[in-house]
Amino acid sequence: MAKNRLTKVSFSFILFISIVTAQSNTVSAEKNPKHQYVGTEKQSHLTVYWHDKLSGHNPTSVSIVRPPPYPNNNASYFGAVQMIDNKLTLDGDPKSKSIGQAQGFYALASLDPTDFALLMVMNFYFTEGKYKGSTLEIIGRNAALNKVRELSVVGGTGLFRFARGYALLSTRKFDNKTGDAIVKYDLYVMHY
Repeated sequence: MAKNRLTKVSFSFILFISIVTAQSNTVSAEKNPKHQYVGTEKQSHLTVYWHDKLSGHNPTSVSIVRPPPYPNNNASYFGAVQMIDNKLTLDGDPKSKSIGQAQGFYALASLDPTDFALLMVMNFYFTEGKYKGSTLEIIGRNAALNKVRELSVVGGTGLFRFARGYALLSTRKFDNKTGDAIVKYDLYVMHY
């Protein structure tokens, strides 16, 4: 009986704290006009080049999970995960000036070696230019063997607050020996 009563009291306390916390957040947003105004929605189109470097002394893409040793896994590398901090540039030249970094990971998500599908999860962090200090969050399925692929833009910060949209990807250069790649990203983004 005492245990049942203790459970009811604990539940009531947690419910009370949740309600008070939710109301206090609402009140603080109402009192702070900076949080109320987001501006006018606009559309932006950006083109950036993503430099995925697996080779050399300073790779920007490193293997953090090797594919499991399944008998049928030799050709697909299903389960492999790469952590990235790839350079973003305004053109496809690897020596051109960086305007930001693509930080996140990609994983080989298909067992079918003819599909070569990646799960991509990245933040595009802009360090130069108009969007300096802002980010775009990008996620989706990248069928890397297709000529053009599409990923979702699911959020952003700074000048990309409340971002949503899509990215069209096309591989500009791929080295079969090293795995290094340069991919063009055409980003179409709605934001405030």
